[in-house]
Amino acid sequence: MQLGMIGLGRMGGNMTIRLEEHGHDVKTYDPTVASTAASLAELRDQLDAPRAFWMMVPAGKITEDTFAQLVQLADPGDTIVDGGNSNFRDSQRRCALAAERGIDFVDVGVSGGVWGREFGYCLMAGGKAEAAKRLEPIFTALAPADGYAHVGGPGAGHFVKMVHNGIEYGLMEAYAEGFEVMKQSEFELDLTEIAGIWRYGSVVRSWLLDLLHDAFERGGSDLHEIRGYVDDSGEGRWTIAEAIAEDVPVPVITAALFARFASRQDDSFAAKVTAALRNEFGGHAVKAAGEEQKSR
Repeated sequence: MQLGMIGLGRMGGNMTIRLEEHGHDVKTYDPTVASTAASLAELRDQLDAPRAFWMMVPAGKITEDTFAQLVQLADPGDTIVDGGNSNFRDSQRRCALAAERGIDFVDVGVSGGVWGREFGYCLMAGGKAEAAKRLEPIFTALAPADGYAHVGGPGAGHFVKMVHNGIEYGLMEAYAEGFEVMKQSEFELDLTEIAGIWRYGSVVRSWLLDLLHDAFERGGSDLHEIRGYVDDSGEGRWTIAEAIAEDVPVPVITAALFARFASRQDDSFAAKVTAALRNEFGGHAVKAAGEEQKSR
């Protein structure tokens, strides 16, 4: 099948290679790297109608601008796929705008990271069933066996991926906290070894644990070369916002997101307030800059 891939970063580039390895004809556009096309218009002209365009660019302004250009360049009967981590509300809006011009829009949540080229990508597609059906040769080439599903109507693919990433936040935070408890314990524990044995037979075994073991082997059990600063790309926030709208409690995902916020603070003002209050009401010791301890 023929496809136009827009964005050749860590994900789009590897997906292009995987598709070509499975015999698909992929035309490409990325202004920052060598591509088959020098513009979106040229990419359109390189594809046979009805065309399929796959956007694999960061969520936000880049996706919005790329979609706005594509929806003007594409012809009725063409399909635009968004494989980035867009907010599902934006995907619903874009689907409606595309439909006004007779263009199909399919939102696809993609999970697999940099390992997807080798092992395949889990794909969660939203949009009209018939539009997704036409793209199944692409989906089945990208996904491992049983790793693809059309999960629902417009926006459903990105909604499911959003929740997937919220769950991911909670899983990673649980591993992080557990390993810190072990690191600070009275025992001289080999965290690399423990992560290793937990991969076999343990109820907490997972691919994330495999990756953590690999990280320990490369960087040592203290991960001394990595700063404890954790960013977020928005999906955790969106998951929590939707949970609030639905009156669904998500304490683990919320705590995991807040832990990421805390990781970015060199000196937490909230912690200063708590320390000051404990000192005021109980005379509890506080640590001051340049001093070990100070008590009232």
